[in-house]
Amino acid sequence: MERTLAELPVGSIGRIAGFKKGYKHYKQKLMSMGLIPNTSFEVTRVAPMGDPVEIFIKDYNLSLRRDEAQAVLVEGA
Repeated sequence: MERTLAELPVGSIGRIAGFKKGYKHYKQKLMSMGLIPNTSFEVTRVAPMGDPVEIFIKDYNLSLRRDEAQAVLVEGA
Protein backbone atom coordinates (compact mmCIF):
# COMPACT_ATOMS: atom_id res chain seq x y z
CA MET A 1 0.00 0.00 0.00
CA GLU A 2 1.36 3.41 -0.97
CA ARG A 3 1.52 6.00 1.80
CA THR A 4 2.20 9.65 1.25
CA LEU A 5 3.88 12.17 3.48
CA ALA A 6 0.56 14.02 3.85
CA GLU A 7 -1.01 10.99 5.59
CA LEU A 8 1.52 10.70 8.43
CA PRO A 9 0.89 11.90 12.00
CA VAL A 10 3.34 13.95 14.05
CA GLY A 11 6.24 11.85 15.35
CA SER A 12 6.32 9.47 12.38
CA ILE A 13 9.78 8.49 11.16
CA GLY A 14 10.35 7.10 7.71
CA ARG A 15 12.24 7.29 4.43
CA ILE A 16 11.43 8.89 1.13
CA ALA A 17 10.45 6.10 -1.28
CA GLY A 18 9.81 8.19 -4.39
CA PHE A 19 7.11 10.32 -5.97
CA LYS A 20 3.57 9.60 -7.11
CA LYS A 21 2.86 9.50 -10.81
CA GLY A 22 0.95 12.51 -12.01
CA TYR A 23 2.95 14.93 -9.83
CA LYS A 24 5.81 15.35 -12.27
CA HIS A 25 5.72 19.15 -11.92
CA TYR A 26 6.64 18.84 -8.20
CA LYS A 27 9.36 16.19 -8.46
CA GLN A 28 12.31 18.42 -9.41
CA LYS A 29 11.30 21.11 -6.90
CA LEU A 30 10.99 18.58 -4.07
CA MET A 31 14.28 16.90 -4.92
CA SER A 32 16.05 20.27 -4.90
CA MET A 33 14.72 20.80 -1.35
CA GLY A 34 16.39 17.55 -0.21
CA LEU A 35 13.58 15.03 -0.65
CA ILE A 36 15.79 12.41 -2.27
CA PRO A 37 14.76 8.72 -2.28
CA ASN A 38 16.15 6.77 0.72
CA THR A 39 16.55 9.93 2.82
CA SER A 40 15.23 9.63 6.39
CA PHE A 41 12.86 12.17 7.92
CA GLU A 42 10.62 12.81 10.93
CA VAL A 43 7.24 14.57 10.86
CA THR A 44 7.58 17.36 13.45
CA ARG A 45 4.36 19.36 12.99
CA VAL A 46 1.09 19.30 11.11
CA ALA A 47 -1.16 22.35 11.08
CA PRO A 48 -4.70 21.86 12.44
CA MET A 49 -6.22 21.74 8.94
CA GLY A 50 -3.35 19.56 7.64
CA ASP A 51 -1.59 22.30 5.69
CA PRO A 52 1.38 22.77 5.97
CA VAL A 53 3.28 19.67 7.08
CA GLU A 54 6.69 20.21 8.68
CA ILE A 55 9.41 17.56 8.58
CA PHE A 56 12.96 17.35 9.92
CA ILE A 57 15.25 16.13 7.15
CA LYS A 58 19.03 16.42 6.67
CA ASP A 59 19.50 18.58 9.79
CA TYR A 60 16.86 21.21 8.92
CA ASN A 61 13.11 21.73 9.17
CA LEU A 62 11.15 21.84 5.93
CA SER A 63 7.51 22.90 5.58
CA LEU A 64 5.51 21.55 2.65
CA ARG A 65 2.06 22.41 1.41
CA ARG A 66 -0.40 19.53 1.60
CA ASP A 67 -0.47 19.04 -2.17
CA GLU A 68 3.34 18.84 -2.24
CA ALA A 69 3.32 16.32 0.64
CA GLN A 70 0.77 14.20 -1.26
CA ALA A 71 3.29 13.83 -4.09
CA VAL A 72 5.90 12.17 -1.80
CA LEU A 73 5.74 8.40 -1.28
CA VAL A 74 7.15 7.15 2.03
CA GLU A 75 8.06 3.84 3.61
CA GLY A 76 8.68 2.63 7.13
CA ALA A 77 6.50 5.29 8.74
